[in-house]
Amino acid sequence: MESLQALWQSIDWQMLGSLVSRILAVFLCLTVHETCHGLAAYALGDPTAKRQHRLSFNPLRHIDWLGFASMLIVGFGWAKPVPVDMRYFKKPKQGMALTALAGPASNFLMAVLFLVPMGWIYWNAQATPFMLWLYNFLANVVILNIGLGLFNLLPIPPLDGSKVLFALLPDRLYWKLMRYERYGMLVLLVLVVFDVGSDFLSQGILWVFNALWNLIVL
Repeated sequence: MESLQALWQSIDWQMLGSLVSRILAVFLCLTVHETCHGLAAYALGDPTAKRQHRLSFNPLRHIDWLGFASMLIVGFGWAKPVPVDMRYFKKPKQGMALTALAGPASNFLMAVLFLVPMGWIYWNAQATPFMLWLYNFLANVVILNIGLGLFNLLPIPPLDGSKVLFALLPDRLYWKLMRYERYGMLVLLVLVVFDVGSDFLSQGILWVFNALWNLIVL
């Protein structure tokens, strides 16, 4: 009994609370991002994601546990890609571009929506333990969404930005580049391992956050 009481007293509840808020934020950001890809594809005529039950806000249908752990630890991660069949689109390149844009767009929209209650707590709420935890959770959601949105707009396959950029290319070049899309993940892993561009991305996140804060909260 005494050992259990000592264990209870030794727990760093503030650190545990911060970890829980970050885990919930990662679940939310990745889930909404992938679901919106599927919803956009479905709206454009592709039922593939619906058939595979990916039009769901249940995180267990979208989470890749290795990618989830990576995002939680180092801030770079991924979810299970939503399956998209371009043959269903009336205009395949444009349909893929719109489907790709739906993910980052959802992240920026979430950042704006969660910044509103975050700002209200900042200016009006009392600093109770729950309010501090809620503020930390909202901040995690806002920052992770901005980061996820900016990161996915990079024109590196298989990120969403590459699908938008490739849609501007002639058909022959477009299909040739799409065949090599799977190798882009190796490029991303090399960039992450050697910490290439992280400062630029961090500055971008900070700039967008400050711009939204000044526009919405102040």
